[in-house]
Amino acid sequence: MRKKTFTAAALLAAASLTLTACGSGDDTGSPVSVVSEDSANTKAAIVLDKPFEKPDLVLTDTNGKKYDLREQTEGRPTLIYFGYTNCPDVCPTTMSNIAVAKSKLPKAQQDALRIVFVTTDPDRDTPKALGKWLGGIDSQVVGLTGDFATIQAGARTLGITIEAPHKDKNGKIVSTHGTQVVAFSPKTDGGYVLYTEDATVDDYIKDLPKLVKGQTP
Repeated sequence: MRKKTFTAAALLAAASLTLTACGSGDDTGSPVSVVSEDSANTKAAIVLDKPFEKPDLVLTDTNGKKYDLREQTEGRPTLIYFGYTNCPDVCPTTMSNIAVAKSKLPKAQQDALRIVFVTTDPDRDTPKALGKWLGGIDSQVVGLTGDFATIQAGARTLGITIEAPHKDKNGKIVSTHGTQVVAFSPKTDGGYVLYTEDATVDDYIKDLPKLVKGQTP
């Protein structure tokens, strides 16, 4: 399978154009990370020729303690995803796929890997709510919440656009956000690989052994 390569600048430019509204019933949205694709290209990994810098985010973890993202994940393989616990579809599927793939790694690599879930719905996703939800997926996942504007700005640096939670036409609160997972290298701390919501558990199982070593999948 061939890999997809895009520039970080191109992804940032596309971020304002397309979004996925989790649970909104709107099938017209698409992940913001997809700029263009070869229909014959089935590789899940989108490799960037210029990696993203890790967001300078200081938020609150599920224990109610301050969590400095750059400081806590420095030199560690890290996956970052922005979503929310009340999402009925994309978010739990994505996190479960990653958790299953992580469970296939040797224990030392599991312990080294940092999986970070940043909520896009901080009013409802309190530290306690995040901890309960993530505990049912993988207790090692770092859940972060905090000020929405801070989260939104941090996501934007990765080409991920998120909007404040709002009510859909049925009165249900939804969070509209980009659905890509960004992988950061333990060697450079740069975000050099993206995965869209189409990435399967098998994709992550194949790629995680390389990502934890800072290799290109």
